[in-house]
Amino acid sequence: MSQPGHATSPRPSTYLAFDVSLRRVGVAVGNSLLRQATPLATITVAGDARFAAIAAQVTAWQPDALVVGVPVHPDGAPHDNTRRAQRFARQLHGRFRLPVHEVDERYTTTEARAAGAADLDAVAAGLILEQFLRTLP
Repeated sequence: MSQPGHATSPRPSTYLAFDVSLRRVGVAVGNSLLRQATPLATITVAGDARFAAIAAQVTAWQPDALVVGVPVHPDGAPHDNTRRAQRFARQLHGRFRLPVHEVDERYTTTEARAAGAADLDAVAAGLILEQFLRTLP
């Protein structure tokens, strides 16, 4: 219970982030307090099994919202993978009824590779999430 005159700080929000490609989905978790992301795993199954694996992560972490990396060309123009990522974001929202934030993910895999990441997709998801967390007030 808070005392009069003392503000209570709101509970930090937890986020799950996804770096989606045709064959893999990198997953990372982070929160609004630390504003850091932790790579979790790369999901390599497709179809319903992919969403079952995502559901397991959602159940485990109980996020307040989801973040999806949306790739675009260097000039910002959309391409086929842009539309796939946006469709994936809509599917996440439909299945889990959580807010979904889309983040420009240009160069995250390249950045993960340059950092020597063992799991490129999960580390790229972490970079996407940290980029999103930096935009929070």
